Amino acid sequence: MKKPLFTGSGVAIVTPFTKETVDLPTLGKLLDFQMKNGTDAIIVCGTTGEASTMSYRERMRTIEFCVDHVDGRLPVIAGTGSNNTAHAVMMSKGAADLGADALLV
Repeated sequence: MKKPLFTGSGVAIVTPFTKETVDLPTLGKLLDFQMKNGTDAIIVCGTTGEASTMSYRERMRTIEFCVDHVDGRLPVIAGTGSNNTAHAVMMSKGAADLGADALLV
């Protein structure tokens, strides 16, 4: 049997917004809360609803922020799925380049 890549509880973290874009300071607070309370992995830009309304730049910046903020303390799983295969491939490559530990496609 293969060793599991991840175990425990992965939280599909909500993406907070300002009137213009992603609210990164609030996202940092949400990440800190999850890390302090025993979450085993962060799932960012998943299928909780808001990712489909985000631009490519917003999604990549949000993934990058999570990877940098978590700083290896727990895995970051980046949602890169799309109804457009070429777009999903582009986002997956971008998330991998930013240091995501896994992809949710």
